[in-house]
Amino acid sequence: MSDIAKVIAPNTVRLERTFPGPIERLWSYLVEPAKRAQWFAGGPIELAPGGKVQLFFQHKNLSEEPAPERYKKASEGMESPGTVTRCEPPNVLGFIWGTGGEASEVLFELSAKGDDVVLVLTHSRLAGRDEMVNVGSGWHLHLLMLDDLLRGKPRRPFWATQASLEKEYAERLAR
Repeated sequence: MSDIAKVIAPNTVRLERTFPGPIERLWSYLVEPAKRAQWFAGGPIELAPGGKVQLFFQHKNLSEEPAPERYKKASEGMESPGTVTRCEPPNVLGFIWGTGGEASEVLFELSAKGDDVVLVLTHSRLAGRDEMVNVGSGWHLHLLMLDDLLRGKPRRPFWATQASLEKEYAERLAR
């Protein structure tokens, strides 16, 4: 798979995807809780540096397949806090995800390219290879879900796709 996340620095992965525009439409799927819940996680985000992020995962709404045991919590309903670090609508959204020593950092950068929008997602401060595999394959899956949504395609099988991606990431991200 050529669009696998790239390791760009120790404990940092980056994915780049092109979505149908306009840029304001894609931005709305990042910042509006109801739209974001259709491909990733709902919950409010205060759109200013220092603002609160409260992601609410409920992946049972993304799939008709039963969730693997280790993802039951995210499937049934799980909250995850954070803090906005950057907000430059409609081009940049960054936030610290989590709290304390387990916190990582997510940065979405959007740029118009003709009728399309290029999204660059960088996730840094990851704890190690296992987390990079989990996060890289997870973002890969969620961005596939977003692409399907924006293009009006049928929803792909969430958990089967997740398992396939996680296996590929484990094989491709060097130990």
